Amino acid sequence: MEGASALRRFLLPALFVGALFALLFLRGRNDVARTGEWTFRGPTMGTAWTVKIADPELEEETRDAIETTIQQTVALVDQRMSNWKDDSELSLLNRHDTSPYPVSGELLGVLDMAIEIHRLTGGAFDITVGPLVNAYGFGPGDPPRIPTEDELKDLMARTGLNKLTLNKNAGTATKKHTDLYFDLSGIAKGFAVDQVAAALEELGHADYMIEIGGEIRTRGRNGSGEIWRIGVEQPDPTLREAGRIIPLLDTAMATSGEYRNFIEIEGVRYSHTIDPRTGKPIDHHLASVSVLHQSCATADGVATGLNVLGPDEGYELAVKHGIAALFILERSNGSLIEHATPAFEATLERTREAQQPDPVIP
Repeated sequence: MEGASALRRFLLPALFVGALFALLFLRGRNDVARTGEWTFRGPTMGTAWTVKIADPELEEETRDAIETTIQQTVALVDQRMSNWKDDSELSLLNRHDTSPYPVSGELLGVLDMAIEIHRLTGGAFDITVGPLVNAYGFGPGDPPRIPTEDELKDLMARTGLNKLTLNKNAGTATKKHTDLYFDLSGIAKGFAVDQVAAALEELGHADYMIEIGGEIRTRGRNGSGEIWRIGVEQPDPTLREAGRIIPLLDTAMATSGEYRNFIEIEGVRYSHTIDPRTGKPIDHHLASVSVLHQSCATADGVATGLNVLGPDEGYELAVKHGIAALFILERSNGSLIEHATPAFEATLERTREAQQPDPVIP
């Protein structure tokens, strides 16, 4: 339980990472008469959710139903996948032994998606990395330290998604080691966004923007009849400015980066992000990476994996698999440079074309 407690302390700032990258326009309570949008907000997963619906004619009873639906949806995901709740489904799985453990369809689906992204990224995305994070003392109150090679070797033997087996027919998850520990903070927020989107569409809403902890998904148009526009924050720990405006049309965006999360030991800077393949902090000049995908959960997990891989290996993998990704690199002089994949530029070009009014045929 001591390791779990340390992991929780580390995850508190980590869960806010996504929110620190994406700046949403029209902050504060909206003037519905001016914007044509209703805004709903609330807390979840150690961060917050924001939903905007472009429909100025919503009646109070309908607005109440929307807010209740959103609250229930994010609460259910939190109860399934939180590491902070001792009675959550994920916490129960983490404490379970090596016998098959029945899990819900939602948790089974996210675990399966995590395995697929793990394979796609060559192991760079790994939801079992928590014990390695703890080994460096990256939680608040824990003194920073560099674990020995023997410690890392032991931890590496007890982590890794190859030690998890899913039986989709039986609906069970089986751990190879009792102390195999799962942390879904790199994918659960994106999954919650997708769940809220499905709930809103079931209620009949087709023009919305959903944001949870910086992970975003849009559909349709905003209250002005334009494509939703999202700002990707400038990767500078001293600034809170939008570096680039991304128009999002019926898609999701997730951003990962560690420029605000690092420690120094004897003058050396160590990132909070651990490469699961080596057991050591990442050491490259990638400030952040944003991924576009139809599934926010997929974008969330892939962005995390690409951030671990870095500007070279990550970019090559993204190009190879047609991933729409925007890499922001930090030069040695502190300046920033953007490096977008062809799929990212193609997605933006299709969006720009969709923004253009239909030609008038005489």
